[in-house]
Formats: sequence, structure tokens, C-alpha cells
Amino acid sequence: MTLDQRDLRDAFGRFATGVTVVTCRTDDGEPHGATVNAFTAVSLEPALCQVTLTRASKACRYLERAPFAVNVLAAGQQDLAWHFAGRPRTPGPRWLPGPTAPVLAGNAATLSCRPWRTYDGGDHVLVLGEVTHLDLTDDDPLLFFAGRFRTLGAPGATDHWAASLDCPEAGWFAGVPA
Repeated sequence: MTLDQRDLRDAFGRFATGVTVVTCRTDDGEPHGATVNAFTAVSLEPALCQVTLTRASKACRYLERAPFAVNVLAAGQQDLAWHFAGRPRTPGPRWLPGPTAPVLAGNAATLSCRPWRTYDGGDHVLVLGEVTHLDLTDDDPLLFFAGRFRTLGAPGATDHWAASLDCPEAGWFAGVPA
């Protein structure tokens, strides 16, 4: 069976994701970033995350065994998402020094990583990083769904984890009293 690439892309697009910009340094030491919505948590121990980059991207080449940061964009950072997706905006990004790589200002969260492993992913490369430093805010994230940027809606009255056996406040994490 041959899958139509447009249908496959549309099917993948039915999964809502957050929007990240993966940042690193170029071969000349300049800050560089790429918008990536293929990001996932991998492990708590060791602390690992994964980003998936198309082989054709410059960032893919720069991340070869290099430290990087995953900038989880906040709801108000859509212009940054476009900027790093190849549609530059003025003014450009506000860069900050990070523990492992340059980071962007104003993120919902930032994960600074050192390289862990890289795997073949067909026309993409799967890059695992060991998270060495975190910066968190209370800002809502920018989302991507069905080819469009989105934001979170208001939480419903019955949307709390307490309805699940996996509720973090009920002992989901080791060391948290049930």
C-alpha cells in the first residue's frame, strides 16, 4: 500500500503539539534556531528529551554532537515561530546566553541540553538531548494543530487529573504522598 504524502501529513497534523524553537550555535559560533513541533519527553532518569529535524535543515547539521536548547514557545510568540520557520520578522529574536546554547527570551519553558544520541529517522534525524538545566514560567504554550497556530482554551470544571489514577497529586511521581 502506498500512502499519499498529503494524507499522511494531514493525519499527523490531527495530533495537537506544542511549538518549540531548537537553538544552537553555527560553525562560526553565531546563534541559530529552527521551529520544531516534533518534540517529546523521553526519560526522567536520565533526563532526556527528543527533537526531530528534517535532514535538509541547517540546524540538523549544527546539532551534530553539539549542545542545544529547546525553547517551548509561549502563546504570544507566534512571530518567533514564523521567524525560525523561514519567514524572518523584524525585529528579530532577543537572544540570551544559556547554560549550553543560546536561548530565546520570553518562553513558556526552556530546556538546555547536551547531546546524548542521534538516530536515523528516514528523511528526519532524531536528536536526543540530556536536559541539564530548566527555566519554567506560568505562561501558556503556543500550540499547533491542523496546520494552524492555536492557544489553550479555558480549563473546564471537570478537567483536573484527580479523575485519573495517574493524578500527580495522588502519588504519580515517586516521593509524592498519595
